[in-house]
Amino acid sequence: MEVGLMRRQWIQYIEGLIHEGTLDGQYLQLLQLQDESNPTFVSEVVTLFFEDTEELLNKLRIAISQPPVDFKKIDDHVHQLKGSSSSIGALRVKNVCVDFRTACEQQSPDWCSSCLQQVEQEFYGVKEKLSYLYALEKRILNAGGSIPADLSF
Repeated sequence: MEVGLMRRQWIQYIEGLIHEGTLDGQYLQLLQLQDESNPTFVSEVVTLFFEDTEELLNKLRIAISQPPVDFKKIDDHVHQLKGSSSSIGALRVKNVCVDFRTACEQQSPDWCSSCLQQVEQEFYGVKEKLSYLYALEKRILNAGGSIPADLSF
């Protein structure tokens, strides 16, 4: 496939992720930190987010399932997840974390369990979508193209 066509697909895909609320403007700001000397900067940062979030989700599953529920510990994990998701622009994950923190404040195990399911759903959704995006990026770079860094929608 032609590099120009793949770049247009890449741009349209990101635009779609922003318009559907999966990503926000923070992701575009992260892209601006990427340049030709480090064309995979964003995918490397997001890959670290994926790895860290998998660990946090495991910790949350354990914390919620072990009575007595330590809501402070859960809230600390959710706060960390909220910050990291916000820093990469994972808007839906961040938004569910806001509700999750409220569930912790209310000390509601059922609400926390529900929020954990929602966080997992949003996380795995954004992971799948960004994995597709990075596969497309790799094809663009392997074909000799570059990734645009300055996008505005």
